[in-house]
Amino acid sequence: MNLLINEPPLQVLPSLAKRIGLNEAIILQQLHFRSLISNNMKDGHKWIYKTYDEWQEEFPFWSADTIKRAIRKLEKEGYVISTSAFNKMKMDKTKWYRIDYSKCHVPTGQNAPSMGAKRTDGEGQNAPCDEGKMPPAITKEIKRVKTDNVDKALDTASQIINHLNFKTGKNFSSRSKATQRLINARLSEGHALEDFKTVIDVKAKQWLNDQQMSSYLRPSTLFSPTNFENYLNEVPAAKPVPKPATYQPPVLDFEKGEFN
Repeated sequence: MNLLINEPPLQVLPSLAKRIGLNEAIILQQLHFRSLISNNMKDGHKWIYKTYDEWQEEFPFWSADTIKRAIRKLEKEGYVISTSAFNKMKMDKTKWYRIDYSKCHVPTGQNAPSMGAKRTDGEGQNAPCDEGKMPPAITKEIKRVKTDNVDKALDTASQIINHLNFKTGKNFSSRSKATQRLINARLSEGHALEDFKTVIDVKAKQWLNDQQMSSYLRPSTLFSPTNFENYLNEVPAAKPVPKPATYQPPVLDFEKGEFN
């Protein structure tokens, strides 16, 4: 089993870990991330509602006692404020947590590493846990976003290849890694699904009945960087517009009588 990084890691600033302890910094970082996506507004603050069992699901490499000790230290030192007053039932002792971001302020002159820019008032950079400046921890929510993006890309590739197969009578697979790379590269350039359909329609009309050229109705040809741009900008020859007939006034013969 490979124990090196093949999955999204937890992130924590070394300066924060040095200041409050590694375990405490990891929990504080995760609490910050959870606060960013929380909808639990109480007393003008965002709160996180979690049991110790739920905390252990976030940190399966720690025992419940390790998590409790770290949270209690954060509470004691004032980094975390907790309460059970928001529970609907008095017997429910599950805690609500929020960060006291004012506690994370770095005194003047101390330059703590930060994701933000330097301040212009002569003070140091943003503190390691200034609100909005801590890098979000990578968790299931971020993994879900990545998964959704992959699913969306696969769906677009499937629609494109289905349209190609329909127009050409061929049987290309949207699961081909090479095909996905070509499609994703064109999408990253700003092209849309309709652009792919336009290229397919234009070239299918030109090549489908040509025995030699029909073999080039394939993703590797149609969606390559140079070809795609050229094909997309091909303007089908417009049908000649017939000129309107010139009006010919009737010729009147006044020598003839009213009746023939």
